[in-house]
Amino acid sequence: MRALWQSREQADFAADRLRKFAQPQRLMILSLLREGEKSVTEIDAATGIGQPALSQQLAELRKAELVTTRRQAKQIYYSLAHESVALCVRSIEAVFNADNPEQALLNAVRHDLRPESEDVVHGAANFARLR
Repeated sequence: MRALWQSREQADFAADRLRKFAQPQRLMILSLLREGEKSVTEIDAATGIGQPALSQQLAELRKAELVTTRRQAKQIYYSLAHESVALCVRSIEAVFNADNPEQALLNAVRHDLRPESEDVVHGAANFARLR
């Protein structure tokens, strides 16, 4: 990973991506979707954004490829497009909502590193373990 000061292209990409997150309603939607897939009705009820603005922001999130959609009958369901989106949202929440932002950010990043199961054996024993 290169530092942003080493690549204008990387800095431009990061700045463009951050602009997508830098809108309060979009950030609220993305934060809610960290909990899992939600219908438009559920997003509206949870965030209180309201239909016209909600539709506009969901369209922006689709265009930015931050969310994916699934249609079931007349309902459209939204979910985060990538785990990297969830990591960005967790990081933003950690930095801006914590008494100790550094520790909160470390915890947010470690979330991705946690084993899926508590019965995971660590170390050399894991190499020999048969599943």
